[in-house]
Amino acid sequence: MNILSLVIIASLLTLGFAAMNYVKVKKLGEGTEKMVEIASAIRIGANTFINYEYKVLLIVCIFIFGALSLLVNFYTALAFIIGAVMSASAGYVGMKIATYANVRVANEARITKKLGDTLKVAFRGGSVMGLSVGGFALLGLFLVYIIFGIGLKMLEPENVVLVSNWIGVEFIPFTMVLSGYALGCSLIAMFNRVGGGIYTKAADMGADLVGKIEAHIPEDDPRNPATIADNVGDNVGDVAGLGSDLLESYVGAITAAVILGFYLFLTSEYTGGTMTGGLITGSLLTKLFLYPVVFAAGGLIACAIGIGSLLIKKLSDDPHRELNGSTWLSAGLTIVFGFFIATFLFKGEDLSGVGFAAGFVSPWIAAAIGVIAGIIIGIIAEYYTSYDYKPTRNIAAASEEGAALTITQGLGVGMKSCMAPLIVLGAAIAISYYISGMYGVAMAAVGMLSFVSAVVSVDTYGPISDNAGGIAEMSKLDPEVRAITDKLDSVGNTTAAIGKGFAIGSAALAALSLMVSYLYSYNDPSTELILNLIEPLTLVGVLCGAALPYMFSGMLIDAVTKAARRMVDEVRRQFRTIPGIMDGTASPDYKTCIEISSQGALREMKFPSMLAVLVPVVCGFLLGPAFVGGILIGSTCSAVMLAIFTGNAGGAWDNAKKYIETGAIEGQRKGSPAHSAAVVGDTVGDPLKDTVGPSLDIFIKIMSVVSLVAISIFSKYNLLDFLKSLLSK
Repeated sequence: MNILSLVIIASLLTLGFAAMNYVKVKKLGEGTEKMVEIASAIRIGANTFINYEYKVLLIVCIFIFGALSLLVNFYTALAFIIGAVMSASAGYVGMKIATYANVRVANEARITKKLGDTLKVAFRGGSVMGLSVGGFALLGLFLVYIIFGIGLKMLEPENVVLVSNWIGVEFIPFTMVLSGYALGCSLIAMFNRVGGGIYTKAADMGADLVGKIEAHIPEDDPRNPATIADNVGDNVGDVAGLGSDLLESYVGAITAAVILGFYLFLTSEYTGGTMTGGLITGSLLTKLFLYPVVFAAGGLIACAIGIGSLLIKKLSDDPHRELNGSTWLSAGLTIVFGFFIATFLFKGEDLSGVGFAAGFVSPWIAAAIGVIAGIIIGIIAEYYTSYDYKPTRNIAAASEEGAALTITQGLGVGMKSCMAPLIVLGAAIAISYYISGMYGVAMAAVGMLSFVSAVVSVDTYGPISDNAGGIAEMSKLDPEVRAITDKLDSVGNTTAAIGKGFAIGSAALAALSLMVSYLYSYNDPSTELILNLIEPLTLVGVLCGAALPYMFSGMLIDAVTKAARRMVDEVRRQFRTIPGIMDGTASPDYKTCIEISSQGALREMKFPSMLAVLVPVVCGFLLGPAFVGGILIGSTCSAVMLAIFTGNAGGAWDNAKKYIETGAIEGQRKGSPAHSAAVVGDTVGDPLKDTVGPSLDIFIKIMSVVSLVAISIFSKYNLLDFLKSLLSK
């Protein structure tokens, strides 16, 4: 157990590094009086929204805490609260630093006029979010291990048994506690992603449709009443939502691997349906549930080194190369550290009972495959979304023929982009399974997200740069300042697409691992693990599950559209009734636009967010575990495709617009017909890439985790079994 100390060391090290970067960013100058005024308005708007959102979440968490305490046990409910606190903390800290960093990035560009120096400030701000995600996730896991695993001795091999609570529900104590922790992380992530996504896209669409297309004024022009709301949205959606999202993915992957280790031990007690006395020793069991979390700790230390390497050197004017260098260094060191951890834990152990085909390095190979698969998926996302490559340039060229062809071309790019990542994902699943079994598949998910802090740091730098550009425009700074922030923002769109690729890829692997744990939970350990897809009830579940992500996505798009429509009406009203706005003699009413986005997001986020929690529970109590198993398979398959499609299509539309803005297409610049068509395409893609896509990976994991927690109850108590018992009498 001494190696577990690496987890708390890594956690405290990265949180300390994040605190240092937070302080360094805050010490930088904010610029002119006008810049300070605008940044303050953005900060107040973001704080107001997230504080109210967290009040709503507090009520939901109290309700779920009570339900878990009553129907499962108090320890699971307590772990749920720990998870919720860690996820909420990461989102809140990341949002706070983003609202401080944005104006300082703009000021750095104003003072130095150097892309490299400006990039460093933006990345330092983003690193606070990235390091907080990994640090808080592992801090929470360490608390769960220390309090419940060691303190309450749930990790002792003799306690890895099925126990019953007061209503006869059976579960393994530590796996249930760990599932409760993951559920807390997932719930906060869902609300932050959905609420923040609705907020930011309602404001963004309202600002673009009226400001750019109708009024023909620049993006983030201070005359546009929706600009402040748009910049607030970047912080609550693309920063707080992103942080909670990837923290949840990270925890979900680790949880899946640890839980599978427990079920491997439990099922090893049986061979051919009879009790054998166990093929997995207590020592090996301890190492199986330690390896995922310690591997993640090694990855976190690797990320701190990778992030630090970018911050201490003089940067070039190629932000893409610099950011990729930091990410790949983190990934490479993660693989190296993982090998030494695997050697320390598994070398010399009898591994005959766990199916490790490559001996003691088997779980490390599986994790390394996950790392490599994540990088390849990221490269594929970059190809389809960066304007350095043909797909996005083709969309920009189509914009010369109007908005309809822009949208059509973008849809084609998004759909075609699904195939290659799924081939990579399929290969990763197959190879990791043949090397290390289902434990290996779960370790591939851990590997894919093991350098999450580097990915989130790079991803968060994007919205900080976007905000900096808005502040530069509204403060009427030198156009050269906006050119610098636009270059950073453009790279940020591509890095965001890469981050979303990591998130959905790891979500698929983690959901598959949790699905296996789900099947173990209600099947006798001595029976073969099979979910019969030809059985009518299961097949109906698959079909219903496949439709669920589309229903969920439609609800989110509806929510964004409703809020955006109100925003468009308000911006038009202000342009119509306040004549002095356009000539700069009167100031627009920013506050009303912020209120419209806030109210729309808070009103519309509740039902979509709760859908993932309610569907498996309600369906489980009505139709039983086989139907829910079908739902999980169907929803995972369709959600993965839909998330890749929406993320890549939206990113490509956005960068096609930016490609035109660079003047790369002769005769077409900002304000041209082709640019207006590209803005329409970007607006169509906004809710897809920043609301729907990122929410889908949380959707499938929260369904899997909720099902894993609730299966112990509805496998015993459901309406279908009750009716069958009546008919059999």
